[in-house]
Amino acid sequence: MSFDLPGLLRRIRRQADMSQRELAGAIDVSKSAVAAAESGRSGLDARLLARAAGLAGLRLALLDIAGTEVAGMAEGAVRDMAGRRFPAHLDTRYGDQAWWHGPERYSRTQPWYTFDRVRETRDWERTHRGTPDDHQLPRPGDSPAERAEARRRAWLERRDEELRRWLAEQPWTPFDDGFTCTCPPRCAELDDHSGPPVHAADCACHCDLA
Repeated sequence: MSFDLPGLLRRIRRQADMSQRELAGAIDVSKSAVAAAESGRSGLDARLLARAAGLAGLRLALLDIAGTEVAGMAEGAVRDMAGRRFPAHLDTRYGDQAWWHGPERYSRTQPWYTFDRVRETRDWERTHRGTPDDHQLPRPGDSPAERAEARRRAWLERRDEELRRWLAEQPWTPFDDGFTCTCPPRCAELDDHSGPPVHAADCACHCDLA
C-alpha cells in the first residue's frame, strides 16, 4: 500500500477543522509547503506530519502486513564501548560469545557486546535460532569478567552436584566400631556445647572425653 500523504493531510485538516493556513501556522511551516504536500508536489517531514496528526487527535504508527502496530527499537538497548548504537539491521550478542579471532584481539579490550560481521554467519544464526525482535537490553552481570565468574560458579556447582550424585549411588557399608554411648539424659541437659564436653556426676560413659 502506497503512502497517501495528500489524503492523510486532508483527513487531518478535516478532523482538526483547520485551513491550510491554520495548519501551516500550527506546525511552523509556510502555507505553500502544506499546499505542495497536499497536492502531491512535495513531501513533508515525518516530525511535522506527527505534529499535524496530534492536532487532530491522531498519531502516526507503523503497521505490519497483518495490521498490527510495530514499536520502534528500544532506546535502552545495549551499545558499544563508546556509547554508540549498534547497526539496527544486525543482531547483538555478548562479547565473549565466539568473539572475533583476528590478531588484533590481543591488543584490544574485550567488548561487552558485539555483532557478527559475516553475513553467512548471521544468516546461519537466524535460520537456526530465529531473528530477534530487537537488540538485547543490558542486564547486571554483563561484563566479560562477571560472565566468566558466573560460568566458573556454574561449573563448580555442576561438579559438586555430580559428586553428590555419585556418592549417593555408592553401596556404602555403615562403619561399626562396636561402641555404644551410654550417657544418661542428664549429660545432654548439662552440656550446652559452648566449651569442653560436660557430663553428669553419675555418668559412667564419658564417651567424648580423652
